[in-house]
Amino acid sequence: MLTIVYPILHTSKYKISILQVFESTKMSHITALPSFGIVCSAHKVGRKGKKTAPKNKTSKDTMGFSSGRKEIWRCVENCGACCKLAKGPAFPTPEEIFSDPSDIKLYRSLIGPDGWCIHYEKNTRTCSIYPDRPYFCRVEADIFKKLYGIENRKFNKEACSCCRDTIKVIYGPNSKELNNFNISIKDSSSALSTGV
Repeated sequence: MLTIVYPILHTSKYKISILQVFESTKMSHITALPSFGIVCSAHKVGRKGKKTAPKNKTSKDTMGFSSGRKEIWRCVENCGACCKLAKGPAFPTPEEIFSDPSDIKLYRSLIGPDGWCIHYEKNTRTCSIYPDRPYFCRVEADIFKKLYGIENRKFNKEACSCCRDTIKVIYGPNSKELNNFNISIKDSSSALSTGV
C-alpha cells in the first residue's frame, strides 16, 4: 500500500484546489482528514496491475470526534485560539481569504507584534471589543459562506473542524483547550439529540 501525506489548509475552499490536483494526476482514492490537517491518498496495486481500494477499518475509538451525532459549533470560553492572527504557513493569508483590500488592511492592522490580535486580553482570554469586533471575527454561517464558500448546511461541521485545527496549532493536540472544546461540542450535540 502506498500512502502519501500532504498538508492541507483548514477550509473547504482550499481542499477543493488540492483535490483538483489529485484528480488531474488520476489518483484513484483520496481521503481527506481536515481535523488532522492532512490528506491521505492510498491505493493498492492488485495482481494484474489494477488499483483496488484499500480496506476500510472501522474503529470504536472516535479520537475526540463525535460518534455519528451532528455537532453544533459554539465558542468555548477561555480559549482565544482564533485570536492568534498570525498562525503560520499552514493557514491561509489575509490575501487568500479576503477579496476586499480594506478587509486585508483591517486584518493586518489587528495583528500585534506577537501575532495575537491587539484586542485580545491574554490575562482574561477575552476580546476587549467583542460586541464591536469585525465581521470576519464572527463565526456565523453567512460569514463562512462569504469568506470560504461553505454552504449553510455544512457550517457546523466546518466550524468545528476549523476550531479543532486552530486549537491544535495554537495550544497543541493534547491541550486543555482542545479537550474543553470537544466536551462542549459533545454536550451541545447531546443536548440536541435529547431535546434539552
